[in-house]
Amino acid sequence: MRRLFPVTDQTVSAADREWTLDELAEAYAYPDAYPAAGAADEARPEARPVGDGVWLRANMVSTLDGAAHHEGRSQALSSDADMRIFGTLRAIADAVVVGAETVRLEGYRPARARDAFAARRAAAGQGPAPVIAVVSASLNLDFSLPLFTEPLVPTLVLTGAAAPPERIRAAEKAGAEVLIAGDGPGVEPARAVRALAGRGLTRLLTEGGPRLLGQFVAAGVLDELCLTVSPTLTAGYAQRIAGGPALAVPERLALASLLEEGGFLFTRYRRI
Repeated sequence: MRRLFPVTDQTVSAADREWTLDELAEAYAYPDAYPAAGAADEARPEARPVGDGVWLRANMVSTLDGAAHHEGRSQALSSDADMRIFGTLRAIADAVVVGAETVRLEGYRPARARDAFAARRAAAGQGPAPVIAVVSASLNLDFSLPLFTEPLVPTLVLTGAAAPPERIRAAEKAGAEVLIAGDGPGVEPARAVRALAGRGLTRLLTEGGPRLLGQFVAAGVLDELCLTVSPTLTAGYAQRIAGGPALAVPERLALASLLEEGGFLFTRYRRI
């Protein structure tokens, strides 16, 4: 893996090696403090509703032609290096926020404790593994899955106040904790972030899907995007990494870092 490079020089040097998990964890460490409000925040005062100390990053993969998945799953777009970064981002997060459709399509399982990150998590005051927080309006989820019945730390379910009461009871019976983060049937992104922060979960990671990421973008609560650009083409009609209504004014992010391995680009962008 290497940083910015001349594309005409593909010579493998001593610097082009597989990074250790510690090096990746340092490279992707969460900021120590919440950034000061910028011009974008002043223009959209609803964009920073949760206070200092909370950081929401997204981790997504996209093909060269903009597809966020192939036949409903992202695995075909990935690589070994991408999976190492994926695992690292999970391992340093307090909570992984994911949409119900992605849980169903990707076959989500509970996050596991990893020895390689145990000391780092303990020093940061974190539990043995990140919490999985599932966002769902209908709660149309299979609560018999290990994600709900066998997690190392209890799975959270974020929903709205108008969610079906019988589905809330089913989630709680399975061992999940249900958090209300909206007045209607759906979840309000800012309230979801605030609800997680209220439980001390401030290093947040979302893995989508595209609809959920689009909601976070539209609400102005996304701080960082870690985007893997896969050197693949799929054509077809697969969704982009973020879906939903377009922003009235496109939001520009700043490039924080760029890594490369095997033609895959691992980009990291932050709010300006």
